Amino acid sequence: MTPEELRKAVDDGTIDTVVVGFTDHYGRTLGKRFDAAFFLESIDDGTHACDYLMTVDMEMEPVAGYAFSNWSSGFGDFHLVADLNTLRLAAWAPNTAFVLCDVERNVDHHPVGVAPRSILRRQLDAAHNAGYAPNAASELEFFLYRDTYRDAHDKGYTGLVAAGWYVEDYHLLQGARVEDYVGAARRVLRDSEVPVENSKGEAAIGQHELNIRYAPILTMADRHVVMKQAMKELADQQGVSVTFMAKPHHDQSGSSCHIHLSLWSGEGEAATNLFSDGTGRTDAFRWFLGGWMQHLRDFMVFYAPTINSYKRYQDQSWAPTGLAWSDDNRTTGFRIVGSGPSLRIECRIPGADVNPYLAFAAALASGLDGIENQIEPPPEFNGDAYTSDDVQRVPRSLREAVTVFTASNTARRLLGDEVVDHYSHFYRSECDAYDSAVTDWERHRYFERI
Repeated sequence: MTPEELRKAVDDGTIDTVVVGFTDHYGRTLGKRFDAAFFLESIDDGTHACDYLMTVDMEMEPVAGYAFSNWSSGFGDFHLVADLNTLRLAAWAPNTAFVLCDVERNVDHHPVGVAPRSILRRQLDAAHNAGYAPNAASELEFFLYRDTYRDAHDKGYTGLVAAGWYVEDYHLLQGARVEDYVGAARRVLRDSEVPVENSKGEAAIGQHELNIRYAPILTMADRHVVMKQAMKELADQQGVSVTFMAKPHHDQSGSSCHIHLSLWSGEGEAATNLFSDGTGRTDAFRWFLGGWMQHLRDFMVFYAPTINSYKRYQDQSWAPTGLAWSDDNRTTGFRIVGSGPSLRIECRIPGADVNPYLAFAAALASGLDGIENQIEPPPEFNGDAYTSDDVQRVPRSLREAVTVFTASNTARRLLGDEVVDHYSHFYRSECDAYDSAVTDWERHRYFERI
């Protein structure tokens, strides 16, 4: 939707609200709801939000210890500038448009360096400067329940009614039973300029996947954010709930966010996939894969950002546990798919809880470094990567991953000290919150029998 199209819709009464949003560390969409006419009047001015939003935990409590903003600095404002390339009809909400923002410093309007979209933009600039146009896709899996979000909360998120009652991977019958929600999600995303390919049942009870079309990497990250927001709001409207947790149930498969990535040159019909030369795979493909694999542990916090993320990495679980690559092998962390123009690298390690800006930034930074330094990948793996002693494992916990990230010279070289220090503090704070919590598991295990 262009600003001119929005103005026409406002004039004829079709749209009366514009939702202005951006993502925080967790990937949550935060922002404001504007009267649409006022948004059009102030479209060049942007709006303000408290900079504490880049220091809060999941409960919106400001966490001490950030250099970016703190109580001593008074928690001032930063500036939200609408990226009008993301302006669209919010088909999931009545009379509403939606736009995503870049986060800028209030004083000089330079990008806030620790904002997730800013981090991806810097890596995209590096790619463009090197002559590359990255395309990407993210495959989001989710669990669907027949409980409302409020009921799920009141039940302590236990005893929820799954939308299915047996594993429904590719089952068309079970897929038909959830068309009231999943079908509606496909349609509102399509009508919100998020092109949909398909949906399907997945490998757990009540689990599904909805795939949207690949795009230039920043556009794809924006689509990912819009998709999650739309699906949650739609669930709320229908009296159901969806979760993008990586591992909601200990006895079922977790939810992934497989990332697909390729590098291109040119535009339109003249665009060329630089991973393929028409007869085989190029040096750029090989070195990009080598860099992505070599640096994955350095950036694991961006692929698996929560305590829960690491519960997903279990053998024979469809979630890869090792850093290996192979052609069309779902036991490896990196799976090579497609050929010719469709050749791409699929990283199967991220879970559905990723912040797409951070995950794509880490992947792009790693791959570009691989090309620049001609990093060779290990030999292709054949067989079951779960059972191989020769495959290096992913970190086993967020605490282990953030320790690697904080000490990583590679992460500091590619992202800068400001980003590494800021996000190290964020992930350590998440670990500290978990370590101090008393869980139901502990009470069930120890209350009587210890």
